[in-house]
Amino acid sequence: MTIGELARRTGTRTETARYYEKIGLLAPPGRTAGNYRTYGGDDLARLSFIRRARDLGFSIGQIRELLALSDDLSRDCATVDEIASAHLHEIDRKLADLAALRREIATLVASCQGGTIGECRILEALAPRNGAA
Repeated sequence: MTIGELARRTGTRTETARYYEKIGLLAPPGRTAGNYRTYGGDDLARLSFIRRARDLGFSIGQIRELLALSDDLSRDCATVDEIASAHLHEIDRKLADLAALRREIATLVASCQGGTIGECRILEALAPRNGAA
């Protein structure tokens, strides 16, 4: 299949598929007589894996590790568990940060009494303090 077909079937942009090829997540494809890239079922499965892992927020480095691990089917999956657990911990940290951010913004919104821009508590809270820029 062509890179366009591969991209379409995985919901990935062709530029992204080329990028994954460039950084070694996808193997260099075969070429037709006209020098067009040609991909097979293994490439489709691998790009689908990459796409799903990216959708779940795994980093390129983590995906690289997961792909390397998936190439050795007899290996213990403890390392995969460690990678997924570390990613889950990072998600939990980000959720806590977002919850704190939400509380802060909610407090600002609740402090709004209406009126004029000159009296706006939200803009006042966002303004630099003590000459800080």
